[in-house]
Amino acid sequence: MSHKRQLTFEAGENVLCFHGPLLYEAKILKTDWRVLDPPHGDEGPVYLVHYRGWKQTWDEWVPESRALKINEANLAKQASLKESYPGKKKAVPKTTAASESSARGKNRTKDTSADKEEDFTKRPEIKVPIPDSLKTQLVDDWEYITKNQQLVPLPRTPNVVQILEMYKESKKDKKAKDEIFQEVMAGIKTYFDKVLGNLLLYRFERQQYVDIRKKNNGKEDSEIYGGEHLLRLFVQFPMLIAHTQMDQDSINALRENLVDMLKWMQKNHKDLLLSEYENASPAYQSIVKS
Repeated sequence: MSHKRQLTFEAGENVLCFHGPLLYEAKILKTDWRVLDPPHGDEGPVYLVHYRGWKQTWDEWVPESRALKINEANLAKQASLKESYPGKKKAVPKTTAASESSARGKNRTKDTSADKEEDFTKRPEIKVPIPDSLKTQLVDDWEYITKNQQLVPLPRTPNVVQILEMYKESKKDKKAKDEIFQEVMAGIKTYFDKVLGNLLLYRFERQQYVDIRKKNNGKEDSEIYGGEHLLRLFVQFPMLIAHTQMDQDSINALRENLVDMLKWMQKNHKDLLLSEYENASPAYQSIVKS
């Protein structure tokens, strides 16, 4: 019981919580003390959180490192992350009293919108849990690019095509002849090539994308980019799948394969993901800022 005195947060407290590279408002439902690193026996506090405005199926236990107090500095960090990260995200509700008062005055409009979105919210959903070490990679990825003005050196080795082949090779005895497995692998590549330019790039990377496409005309994006951007795709998958007509059985099969591949990426992260990015040249920075 003495461990409880070391908890930074308590049940019922509202916090900001990392989910992927972004911060969302969440409420702590329960607290506990568990082994965080089984091989070494390290223990620490964990919290069961519910993300505000999200379905209960997204509730999860998170280590203390993923939670932040709600204060001016952390709200500014939340806004900065949301602005910088590519793609559409779940809206993060405002927390001020003024915004809540304004929201009450717009109930009728919200009800109308809710009716229009009812069918969408009833669609089968896919929850892809990102291992904590890979979530840390995503946060570092954001900081390298948006804060440090660094870039992933391109073309990457291994690239996405090579990573998928490496993963398939690791499953050669188990899934090589599995038709669904092969379809999922092909689907990941297809999704990556279709959405990278519009969904997976930070603003600071867009000029690099233009430049690298000119130098690699005829190659697909999956032959140029690597694990850093593939990991961003996994974060986007729930939103992408929600806009398809996949049935629940297909979604379950997809999720099973995605979760397994993420575990494999976590285990082999030193071979797949960079720990350091390259500095953008002054000339590049000048073009981006112009």
